[in-house]
Amino acid sequence: MSLTGRIITVYGNMVTAEVEGNAPITQNAIAYCHRRDGVKLMAEVIRIRGRLLDMQVFEITRGLRRGDTVEVTDRLLSVELAPGLLGKIYDGLQNPLTQLAEQTGNFLVPGSYEPALDRTAKWSFTPLVEPGARVRAAESLGKVPEGSFDHFIMAPFDLKGEWEVKWIAPAGEYTIEDQIAVLEQNGNTLKLDMIRRWPVRIPLGVYSERLLPSKTLTTKQRIIDTFFPIMLGGTCCIPGPFGSGKTVLQQITSRHAEVDVVIIAACGERAGEVVETLREFPHLPDPRTGKTLMERTIIICNTSSMPVAARESSVYTAVTLGEYYRQNGRDVLLLADSTSRWAQALREMSGRLEEIPGEEGFPAYLESAIARFYERAGVVRLPDGRTSSLTINGAVSPAGGNFEEPVTQSTLKVVGAFFGLSYARSYARRFPAIDPLESWSEYQGIIDGDRVAWAHDFLKKGRGIFEMMQVVGEEGTSIDDFVVYLKSEFLDSVYLQQNSFDEVDAACPPERQKALFEKVAAILRRSFAFADKEAARDTFFKLTEQFKNWNFAAWESTSMQAAETKIESLLAENLS
Repeated sequence: MSLTGRIITVYGNMVTAEVEGNAPITQNAIAYCHRRDGVKLMAEVIRIRGRLLDMQVFEITRGLRRGDTVEVTDRLLSVELAPGLLGKIYDGLQNPLTQLAEQTGNFLVPGSYEPALDRTAKWSFTPLVEPGARVRAAESLGKVPEGSFDHFIMAPFDLKGEWEVKWIAPAGEYTIEDQIAVLEQNGNTLKLDMIRRWPVRIPLGVYSERLLPSKTLTTKQRIIDTFFPIMLGGTCCIPGPFGSGKTVLQQITSRHAEVDVVIIAACGERAGEVVETLREFPHLPDPRTGKTLMERTIIICNTSSMPVAARESSVYTAVTLGEYYRQNGRDVLLLADSTSRWAQALREMSGRLEEIPGEEGFPAYLESAIARFYERAGVVRLPDGRTSSLTINGAVSPAGGNFEEPVTQSTLKVVGAFFGLSYARSYARRFPAIDPLESWSEYQGIIDGDRVAWAHDFLKKGRGIFEMMQVVGEEGTSIDDFVVYLKSEFLDSVYLQQNSFDEVDAACPPERQKALFEKVAAILRRSFAFADKEAARDTFFKLTEQFKNWNFAAWESTSMQAAETKIESLLAENLS
């Protein structure tokens, strides 16, 4: 079913059209604006006023004129879900950018749309049910190998009741458009291929129970796993000023996090950062599989130069793909960079709709929009008993590093962990630049919470003594306070900071984190007898160097043993 109409106004990416007839129109329905040169531009209905429709066009509206034809469909903005998603690079509408570049060159041509998935690739299908079996929504009909795991071909997610399997394809090679099953219910027949379609703005999930996050998501970044952990199925945000390392931290997390699938949504990022991601990811080795990281990654690209509407849709496309692989029984990590640009897109669209603005011009529904996005994360128990998860990690780019602005505050109300990046730590080259006194987490990490709180207290005391030293000077500080300050700096240097470019230190597995934490805690608990502050500074400088030598050495290596011997020697010289 479709309606036709005529454009009456064009305002940026906002088009208002008057339709003919009285057929019902669905909010968020897909429409096509026909330019007079024959090009069709995809749009989405975002407001209905009788026979007047306000639509956001997903591309540049250059060439659209008053009086041009509009075709409104009864379909919602949806994505194709099937084998072949992994390793792909899409835009916010799930257009494969690599295939578009081959056809149109490096500059996208308005009105160019391509199928999201390869229709010619063959997949080795193995049936999991037999004729006569009865299935419900999202139950597995068969499987195909994809990457390092099995990709389950499921019954449609919106099936009602039980359907009988009348026919299932035998094991063999099939394309995603080949028929693989026939279902029947009360005389109604449903022929199925491997492709499932789902509207991106509606949460996808057919599960028997939604669970509380209970398992730590190991990122192999010490400051995160120990002090500010994330859970599988949890949520976290990384606010920080420009240039403080948000994108780098997310990329390191994507490489070393213990998850099955990684989805990166570059939502309104600068083109340079997106290009860097596209160039690096296909060549990064995957520590889990030994292959390339791209083989279990999907990238959604919408740079800041792309139209506002496409930027706004990209996060929904990404989270729907994540929900699909969670429904497939996988642990999925979604990295959204940055939700601030997504919120800015909401602000621009709200302004064009002439809605009453909220704080700093953002729409009044900003909080609920952010909450709806993060609430799509979670741990679920599938109907077959398996558990799977979708974890959402969103970067926030507050102007000037001001964490009091609306997007950051709205995000903090709904996430379970907060990694606040600071200019001060970034300028001091203390990476990751997570401020340990500003950040927090509601989740349990790999080390007992009481012991972590005790170590965190050292950081607070050290910061207080450092601020006092800025006023009274080092000479006005007692030797005991000065040693506490040195201990806090020692903890910061050898545990919180991590070298992403070191072959060993880039990823610190849980057992190594526990061993290092024990060694550092032993130093913090010891009392020292120093003749003066210069001797204390010199000893802790040497201890820091030896701990770094220990930390950068491979397990059981000669250099690690030598560093341990040197550490024990330094401690013996200065024990009180």
